Amino acid sequence: VEFLYCDLASMKSIRQFVQRFRAKNCPLHVLVNNAGVMLVPERKTEDGFEEHFGLNYLGHFLLTNLLLDTLKQSGTHSHNARIVTVSSATHYVGELHLNDLQSRCSYSPHGAYAQSKLALVLFSYRLQHLLTANGSHVTANVVDPGVVNTELYKHVFWVIKVAKWMTAWLFFKTPEEGASTSIYAAVSPEMEGAGGCYLYNETRTKSADIAYDEELQRRLWTESCKMVGISDESSRVP
Repeated sequence: VEFLYCDLASMKSIRQFVQRFRAKNCPLHVLVNNAGVMLVPERKTEDGFEEHFGLNYLGHFLLTNLLLDTLKQSGTHSHNARIVTVSSATHYVGELHLNDLQSRCSYSPHGAYAQSKLALVLFSYRLQHLLTANGSHVTANVVDPGVVNTELYKHVFWVIKVAKWMTAWLFFKTPEEGASTSIYAAVSPEMEGAGGCYLYNETRTKSADIAYDEELQRRLWTESCKMVGISDESSRVP
């Protein structure tokens, strides 16, 4: 195991990480996009992005795109490279505001968090469409880990913290249990060659209806490319 530092809230840090990783000339068979914040007060990343959208979504969007060439080179017909992106059931109530992705007009911690998680599902489906169109031996799936007992809840209201402390043993998954679906998507033989899936409890299930809107997927992808400063190669793919 080797640790390489990467701050998903910093576009500069992500680019430096990718540069250091590429210098090692290592193959890349699995990428798990798992970082995140939840219900933080209104604040911005160093690049000026609203923190939920900038860290939870744009950080992973840029990281994945910068590593795509390595993933494509590492995947084979019999052993696809795999991209696993962690979303949340919160995406079911999320709304994507293409004209206000930074939540500047009206900030709500719950709304911003849900939007970032919906964006991750839209991104994963669009990514799989592009990978398939290019004939790449890479799959992209999105997982819902469930309600997991982690420090992600440190910004919730104190009453909820108390309730969580009292009931976590009964209603919350352990971190190990929460990781199981991501691990399943990353290594299970049953998922070989399967992409564009939404997984919960190691089972393929249906995501929010809006997540299947291909036009919304395309528009979000194009806007995301502009925001992180990369070329939109998808413009040549229908």
